[in-house]
Order: sequence, then C-alpha cells, then structure tokens
Amino acid sequence: MKAFILAGGGGTRLWPLSRALFPKQFLKIFGRNSLFQNTLERLKHICAPSDMIILTNKRHKVLVEKDLEETVMDEHLPHVLIEPEMRNTAPAIALGIKYCLDVLKTGKDEVIFVTPSDHIIAPIEDFIMLVKRAELVSKVGYIVTFGIKPHKPETGYGYIKIKESIPEFQDSFLVEKFVEKPDYETAKKYVESGLYLWNSGMFCFSINTIIEELKRFFPQIYEVFDMDFLKFQEHFPNLPYISIDYAVMEKSDKIATIMGHITWNDVGSWDSIYEIMEKDTNGNVAFPNAIMLNSKGNLIVGEKRVIASISIQDTIVVDSEDAILLVKKGESQKVKELVEGLQRQNRNETEAHKEEFRPWGSFRELFQGQGFKVKHIKVNPRAKLSLQKHKNRAEHWVVVKGKGKITVGNRILEMGPNQSVYIAKEKIHRMECISNEPLEVIEVQLGDYLGEDDIIRIEDIYGRV
Repeated sequence: MKAFILAGGGGTRLWPLSRALFPKQFLKIFGRNSLFQNTLERLKHICAPSDMIILTNKRHKVLVEKDLEETVMDEHLPHVLIEPEMRNTAPAIALGIKYCLDVLKTGKDEVIFVTPSDHIIAPIEDFIMLVKRAELVSKVGYIVTFGIKPHKPETGYGYIKIKESIPEFQDSFLVEKFVEKPDYETAKKYVESGLYLWNSGMFCFSINTIIEELKRFFPQIYEVFDMDFLKFQEHFPNLPYISIDYAVMEKSDKIATIMGHITWNDVGSWDSIYEIMEKDTNGNVAFPNAIMLNSKGNLIVGEKRVIASISIQDTIVVDSEDAILLVKKGESQKVKELVEGLQRQNRNETEAHKEEFRPWGSFRELFQGQGFKVKHIKVNPRAKLSLQKHKNRAEHWVVVKGKGKITVGNRILEMGPNQSVYIAKEKIHRMECISNEPLEVIEVQLGDYLGEDDIIRIEDIYGRV
C-alpha cells in the first residue's frame, strides 16, 4: 500500500493562526507536533516512510521539509512531490499516481490510501484496523470512502448517505449519495435517520480502479496518463481546478464506504478545537497566558501577551502577533467569510505571519515605515541565501549572533556579533552561516519599494533562480 498525504491546502477557518503561507496542517496547537507530523506518525503504522508520497506545492515545500527534519523516520524518507500549480485534489492525486507508475515502478494493482494532513484521529489502533479493512474492499474494485459515525448534528461537515451493506466486509456499505454541509435542522434529521455518516475526506482505491473511473468521468485528466512523468508535470497547469469528489466520487457507481467508530475531527473551525480540548471546571479552554475572572465556556488562545477577561461567556479569542480574532462560540465557521473580506482588501495578514520561513531559515518583520523596513533574519547552520541583488532598495546588515560569511560585490567578509556591512542598490550580495549555531542578523532596508519580489537571483543552491 502507498499513502498519499495531501499537504498543500491553505485553510482559512483557523485564522489568524492559519494563513496562506502557514496553513493549519503545520500548526502546533495540540502539543509538540504539528497536525502534519501527527499524520506521519499515524501512517508509520500502516506503511514504510518510503511508501508515503507527500503532495504539496512550492509555497509549502519549506514547511514540509522543516517538519520532516523534526520527525523521527528510518533511513528512508517519504517522497515529497511538488504540484507545479495548485489545481485541487483530482489533478494532485493523478500526479501522485503517475509518479508511482513511472518513477517508483508501482504495479497498477497497488492500493493507494489518500488522507488529508490536518485531521485529529484516535485511537491509532482502531484507525489502523479501519485502513486495513478499506484496503481489502479496494482490492475487489471499490473506491472506498471513510465515513465517521456521527454523534451529533454537525453543520461543518459533508455527509455520506449509505445504502445496503456489503455482506463480505464488516461495517462496509454501498454509497447512495454525497451531501454538502447541511443546516442544523437537516443535520439533525441525518443523524436521527442512522443512514448518514460524516465524510472524513479519506479514501482508498487501487490504481487500476481510479484510472478506469477517470477515463469514464473526467477524460481531461485521464488523457495525461499517456504522457511520461516529466511531460505530465509540464502539462499540469493546464488541467482543470477540480476536487476528486466532483471529478469521480459523486459520479461513480463503484463507491463504497467503511464506517469508522473512531474519534475524528477535521479541525475545521475554532469551535471544533474548543470541542476536543480539555476544559476547566467553568468550561473554559485557555492557554497559560489567559487570566479569567467570572468567565465561562470560552476558548482563549494566545502565547505572547497576557489575555485577561472579566465576566465573558461563550466567546472565542485568538491572539496572534499582528491580529486578534473575537467571535461568539458557534459562529466560527464564518471566519472564512471574514478572511475573504480581508483578502479583497489585499491585507497581508491573510497571507503570512510576521515570521516567514525559507529553505535557508526564516525572517521576521520587526517594523516598517515610509521608505524603510527592519527585519530579524535567522540563517540555519551551513545554510546560505541566494546570490542576489535588488533594484529598489539598499540594505544594512548588523550581525547579532553566530558567524557569517558575507559576500558584497567582489568582497568576502567573515563577520560576527556587533559587526555590520552596507549593501548599495544593485550590488550583488549573499549571507551564509558558517557556525554551528544559527546566524542572526538585523537587516534595515531603505528604498522606495520594499516588496519581497524585488530580488534578482544570480545563483541559488535551492533551485530558485
């Protein structure tokens, strides 16, 4: 069995912590590991890391690699497959299948398990048994979805309506239809009927079966299987933007579902986080910096500042470095609408945090004014930025920690704390860490335009030229 891990989404419902350049699968809300890292840990019980294919995009490649470095694996790492452009799950899964066939030389009878990377699932033992049962059902020609037995009406999930059971497989049913997220009254009727399951977004199929169904229902994607893998990648941006649900699942007559009696949560809203986290005697979920007086039923998330509340009830407060969210409990699904409004205003708070990650390390914007910007740059040991220049800005670098090799034009300087250098506009330059600890630099940018796209790369070890 191969496992496809979908790690390219840019979820907005957990804003302001989840953002386009740092989506929820990489958040560490529930402990030391991110949701993505927890997904890897679960899958190690199902297949070897060398049988895992992580499907992501260029924007999140650095975050995937960073989390992989922190995750204990055997000598073989998962494959990281970069989608040339974000085209939703149907083209992404097709790309993963083509990679398996052409690069890994996988047989067409191989079963593929597809899972998002941002869900909470427990216990692991029951999850493993569920996947193994789904593998058996897949081998006889079904595309198997994972339906979760609902314990309450939920308006944030899609539903699967089941038909008759498949006698030879435990807790397996034919699927009558898929239903979009309902209103509360409709969801209540679904749960009472016993015929509807939550759609978890996980599924299983053999390569043969999914290719046959793509041929039947979406020939635009099927046609690319005649290309070799490199040609497929070149053609990828021309594929339609469509999910596997719309492309195949809602049309095929080969869809089955296996009922999961497990704890599952897609962490799709702040309300869902409140639901799964441990509460105090007043029903509050609060991070250590929260101080509450006469307050009940609240979720308060924040790490840097003290958040104090008096006599508030059923409220969600999320504090980040540059934005604060206040929302009544039960209304957090509307955060997506809020973010869409901010995007229409071109607010950077929807795109990135103050700290942004790069292949060589990270930088944090400290302050910006008319004609200047101040950053804190951190370069990982033995890493280096691209050899580059800027058209619109000059820079002044001050080393505050570590040791660096600095290139400015034809000069190469070794610099340590309290040493500085000035880089004029159009001057070729580079920063490299040559110590065993990160190189930390305060950068002052001066110019009429200070955007991140004012970079002309001459040479780069990370292939970004």
